[in-house]
Amino acid sequence: MTSDRPDVIEFGGTGPGILLLHGLMGRATTWWPVAQWLTRYGRVVGLDARGHGRSPHRPGPWRTEDFVSDSAAVVRSNDLSPTIVIGHSMGGLHALVLAATHPDLVRAVVVEDMAPDQRGKTVEPWRAYFDSWPSAFRSLAHVRQFFGPLGDYFTECVEERADGYHLIADLDELYRIAAEWGRRSFWEFVERVRCPVLALEPEHSAMPPGQIAELAARTAGPAHHVVVRGAGHVIHEDSPWTYRGAVEAFLSQLEDGVGDAGVRVHDGHLDDRGVDRVDGMDGGEPGGGLGGLDTLGERAMRNPGAG
Repeated sequence: MTSDRPDVIEFGGTGPGILLLHGLMGRATTWWPVAQWLTRYGRVVGLDARGHGRSPHRPGPWRTEDFVSDSAAVVRSNDLSPTIVIGHSMGGLHALVLAATHPDLVRAVVVEDMAPDQRGKTVEPWRAYFDSWPSAFRSLAHVRQFFGPLGDYFTECVEERADGYHLIADLDELYRIAAEWGRRSFWEFVERVRCPVLALEPEHSAMPPGQIAELAARTAGPAHHVVVRGAGHVIHEDSPWTYRGAVEAFLSQLEDGVGDAGVRVHDGHLDDRGVDRVDGMDGGEPGGGLGGLDTLGERAMRNPGAG
C-alpha cells in the first residue's frame, strides 16, 4: 500500500480502476476496511483530498472544481480510466462532478449520503461540536473512546504531536471548504451524469430530506437509490455488510453489462416504505454480497417507472 505520492494510497488489486474519495475530515486510509474486499473488482486507489491527510494542496483553493481537478489528475496519472468512483459525503459530491465534467474518465459512481443542494446551511453549528473536543487526545484509545462506533474511522484522521493526537486537517480550512456547499447548488452537475450511479442513503441521513432519492431520479443515466435502515452518515462503518452487499451487487451488474439497462432501485422517502412497491434495505448480516440490485428479495424492489 505505497505510492510515490504520500496523498495517493494504493490498496492493491488488478484490473479496472476504482478510485475512493473520502468525506470532510477524513483521509484515504479511512477506506481500508472497504478496500480489502473491493480489490476483487479492480485496482483500488485512494486520494487524500486537498486540505486533508498528506495532500500537498495547502492552503487551498477550496472550490469543488479544484478537488475534482485533483481527482482527474490522479485518474490520468495512475492509468485508472475509465474508473469507478466511490465517494462518501464530500467525496460523493466530487465523484458526481468528476463524472459530469470528465465523462471519459468515469465508468460508474457510488455516492454515500450526499445532497446536491445545501444552500442556506452554515458551518456555525459545527463550531460548538468541535469546541467540545479535547485540545489533544492522549492516545489512540482515547480517540476510539471519544468517537465510539466511529472510533476506528477517526484514528485514521489524527496524528501524534508533542502534546498528544490531533486532527490532521485544519478546522479553519474545513470550515472554508464546507462554506461553499451553503452557497451553491450542484444539481446542474447531477443532470449531466450519464454513467451508472448507486446512491446510498442512511435512515439517519445528515442531508436535506428527499434529495438523495431525487439525485437518483435526475441523473441522465441509469441510477439506483437504496435506503439503509438504522445507519447514520457513514454507512460503510455503521452497516458495513449492507454497504458491501449493495456495492458488490452494483459492481457485479457493471461486470455483467446490466448497469446500462436503466433499472432503478428507487426507495423514495423513508416513510414510504411498503407503499408503491418500494422498500429500504435491512441491516444485512456477515457473508458478503446480496446479489443483483434488482433481485435483493424484499430489501429492494424494481421500479421501472422511477425517474
